[in-house]
Amino acid sequence: MKFGFDIDDTLINLREHAFQIYKKKLNQDPPLDVFHALNRVEIHEPFGLTDTEGKDMWESSLEEIYYTNCPAFPGAIETLMELNRNGHEIYYITARPKEHGERTKKWMKVQGFPVRDDHFFYGMQDNEKIHIIRKLKLDYYVDDKPAVLNTLTDDSVKLIIKDQSYNQDLEMDRVVEWAEFKELISK
Repeated sequence: MKFGFDIDDTLINLREHAFQIYKKKLNQDPPLDVFHALNRVEIHEPFGLTDTEGKDMWESSLEEIYYTNCPAFPGAIETLMELNRNGHEIYYITARPKEHGERTKKWMKVQGFPVRDDHFFYGMQDNEKIHIIRKLKLDYYVDDKPAVLNTLTDDSVKLIIKDQSYNQDLEMDRVVEWAEFKELISK
């Protein structure tokens, strides 16, 4: 089978990692439960930043956010390694900017994810991911963003959403813990 995965906030806990970076940079300490209650992808509001200030903060922090010690969600690497060992094809489809693509691919390999160079797609907007997902004729696709998944509901690909505070209103198969993934796909 062919499996496609978004990276940020699907396989790795990027937003929470960035939240911790913001705490240090801004010398503020909003509690983690405030982060977990956010109903949008952006994380700047608990720090009192406007949308423009939040965008600037994100962009000026990308190096640190993307390439430091951002953890994979528990079980994510092991799940993908098992899929790979069982002969399944694994594709990564990320909206990370082009200038971060090759370095992200290397970073993912160092973290232990099974990555083939020709199965790694980057440098597109969320709405452009759909074209790649369709072209690959994936059996399963996992992402955290409703905007991406909602555009694929009429396609043959089986969609799974990675549980996040901002996607609670989307009704589809949901991965809360990666240990549940195998059970989800065996339905």
